[in-house]
Amino acid sequence: MIRVLTYGTYDLFHYGHLRILKRARELGDYLVVGVSTDEFNALKNKQCVYPYTERAQIVEALKCVDLVIPEENWEQKTDDVRRNNIDIFVMGDDWEGKFDFLRDYCKVVYLPRTPDISSTDIKSQIKQGK
Repeated sequence: MIRVLTYGTYDLFHYGHLRILKRARELGDYLVVGVSTDEFNALKNKQCVYPYTERAQIVEALKCVDLVIPEENWEQKTDDVRRNNIDIFVMGDDWEGKFDFLRDYCKVVYLPRTPDISSTDIKSQIKQGK
């Protein structure tokens, strides 16, 4: 069984989120998704529309997702890879190179982002009344 791990905030869940999760799952048989907690997002100066519990429930409801875990800090990735017996770590290509240190533990894959969609852009459009 090939186990895959990815992380994200998944606020204002949209097609780009769904697409990267489906593509991550296609790389293996079991997909673990770390969802950023509200406390971790505060450290990153991110404010979500939906709280962690609701974002985690949305991600957990997807049939391509097997397990949701909380992402509480930057440093947990190595432990999560080990604890969950991960074979492939996946992130969007906007993170290219940032997680190469995990190659000591598993394969690291950066997938292309879905063009023309992001939660940041959606929030901006809502604020502008578009």
